[in-house]
Amino acid sequence: MTDAVGRPGLTPRQLRERRDRRRSTAVAAVSTVVVFGAVALVVSRASGFDEVRSSFFDGPEFTESLREIVPAFWLNVRVFLVAEVFILVCALLLAVARSSRAPALFPVRLFATVYVDVFRGIPVLLVLFLLGFGVPALRLEGVPNDPVIWGTVALILSYSAYVSEVYRAGIDSVHETQRAAARAVGLTGGQSMRFVVLPQAVRRVVPALLNDFIALQKETSLLSVIGPIEAARQAQIESARSFNFTSYTAAALIFLAITIPLTRLTDHLLGRQRRRMTVGPAG
Repeated sequence: MTDAVGRPGLTPRQLRERRDRRRSTAVAAVSTVVVFGAVALVVSRASGFDEVRSSFFDGPEFTESLREIVPAFWLNVRVFLVAEVFILVCALLLAVARSSRAPALFPVRLFATVYVDVFRGIPVLLVLFLLGFGVPALRLEGVPNDPVIWGTVALILSYSAYVSEVYRAGIDSVHETQRAAARAVGLTGGQSMRFVVLPQAVRRVVPALLNDFIALQKETSLLSVIGPIEAARQAQIESARSFNFTSYTAAALIFLAITIPLTRLTDHLLGRQRRRMTVGPAG
């Protein structure tokens, strides 16, 4: 069936689904306008609205503080990029170690298990304090005392424990028959893990990994507790200088500019993964 211009026509079911999508979009748009309009009306009529607006949304102060916060934010970005690379590698090694089955590798499995339990159980803030203040206090020869380095190491140690569990969940989700088939064609246990299990596991956990890295991007602001001046700390300095909180709003918007696109990408990957798992192969 084709339409007037020779294009394939739509079935009644497809037409009904199109109408339903349009109706759902219209309802969502109207409800969004109503809800946000009501919230804006309530907030604007609050007795303290003028004071809050001048304290948190001052235009000139926003522009001035932004010039100082943006350069400081690059420290957050650098720490995030460096930590992300090491976390991906370390977490994968931990997950593979915990998933190994060879009796001779029991000490490796034990170490990986203890590592994950310890660093998942200690708050990131405490790890930052322990490394950022404790290691420089030892005055070890040849060991750097830069708080940025030890803050980054603290994030790597903590997040490697969390991300390793994401990897391990992906490894465990690969059906046992995949390993059996790999062994049947002559692959060793290590080769089965490398060439059969890991490629499938990593594809399945990409959305979850992105969620962890969204959290990591925000956690880089914790570095300020051991000295480095990053975006959040610079916002605090600007606020103390001007006795105004608009700098915090500016810093929050900068973080949102990074995390929201990552969140939408995560949602897109989750949706694609869900469709791939629910839709059967084309006939």
